[in-house]
Amino acid sequence: MATDPLSSSSVIRDPLGDHLLTPQNSALVVIDYQPSQVAAVRSMDHDLLVKNIVSTVKIARVFELPIVHSTVNVKSGRGKPTIAPLAELLGDEPPVDRTSLNAWEDAAFIRAVRATGRRKLIFCALWTEICMAFPTLDALREGYEVYPVVDAIGGTSVEAHRAGLERVAQAGGKPISWVALACELQRDWARQKTVADVVAIVLTDRLLKE
Repeated sequence: MATDPLSSSSVIRDPLGDHLLTPQNSALVVIDYQPSQVAAVRSMDHDLLVKNIVSTVKIARVFELPIVHSTVNVKSGRGKPTIAPLAELLGDEPPVDRTSLNAWEDAAFIRAVRATGRRKLIFCALWTEICMAFPTLDALREGYEVYPVVDAIGGTSVEAHRAGLERVAQAGGKPISWVALACELQRDWARQKTVADVVAIVLTDRLLKE
């Protein structure tokens, strides 16, 4: 470990081996933010849910995290594509489209996750109790660390959302909020490259505005 001359911190921790999330050791997984899934959420306000997942993806972009994006049943015509505010941030690369409720049972999805090379997965999926919980439990079983972003996901009821989170936490998942995620990735205000964007996303555009 080395000393950072621009920081008041005593050392620079290993960004790969750090037990906390860093831009170098984590990836974001975004699953099924499609119109019907958003419309069926009953555990939180829909507008707030969309704002929070958009802010989460913006933070991931600022820190250049690998992002695995997946949808369900779009190719079959049964499902609609990812909601527009999110699709615009996720880029032009087509998402992994599945038929399985559990993304971890889709070979292309698993390949995409493994291709990131990251062992810490920040999970955002609709709904909490199904499309977040099922692949999270499988990822944990395979030795990944999983961080569900609790206020950027939603369930079909308050109870279902809570049960999904509790099931994952009991299996070793590590719940986090979108603001805590931003701060954990930033970690030190002396890291000037990302400060302005983090302040804009977290404070200017959200917490000091709403």
